[in-house]
Amino acid sequence: MNTPLTNLMADLKETEVSPEVTKMIQEGVDPLEILAQARAAMEIVGQRFETSEYFIPDLVMAGEILTAITNVVKPLLTKDAEGPKKGRVLIATVEGDIHDIGKDIVVFMLEVSGYDVLDLGIDVPIDTVVEKTREFKPQVVGLSAFLTLAFDSMKNTIEAIAAAGLRENLKIMIGGGQIDDEIRQYVKADANGRDAVAAVNFCKQWIG
Repeated sequence: MNTPLTNLMADLKETEVSPEVTKMIQEGVDPLEILAQARAAMEIVGQRFETSEYFIPDLVMAGEILTAITNVVKPLLTKDAEGPKKGRVLIATVEGDIHDIGKDIVVFMLEVSGYDVLDLGIDVPIDTVVEKTREFKPQVVGLSAFLTLAFDSMKNTIEAIAAAGLRENLKIMIGGGQIDDEIRQYVKADANGRDAVAAVNFCKQWIG
């Protein structure tokens, strides 16, 4: 059953979301529960986008609402995220794609789950991904692409990482848009996931 917060977010009631989050915090609701409800809302937004009830501007607004919520909730979770990091994860939206809603959720969830995350942002050149992979030495690289046109860029990025001699002992996960197992095989990634929870679970399996 949808909660008031989930419904407000899914319906893009931006001005009503903040008071609801404040109320939940004051009532002692677990910050992780607030995030879980926010994730559920984003899933509804995604479904409405797929059925053409929502369009790109609606996705952008939903992302802004989510960002506002995470900015409020994240400080309440920092204590849980402190301590020794479980591992390093590099995240980027590949060259030719500027979508960041899904990526930002993944980054946030990995951080609060205790991972050291390097977020390279959107439209990241292949050479930059390779260079930062060499410098940061992550155990996992996550690549995001919403546009089908960016799948070749994702494939080329993974090939460049391999050509640079960095692919061994490195796990690569992908996500976004229409990505499925067929695309995973095409770009030669290790796994594909539908949401941030899947990304965290992959990292738990691969790193611990």
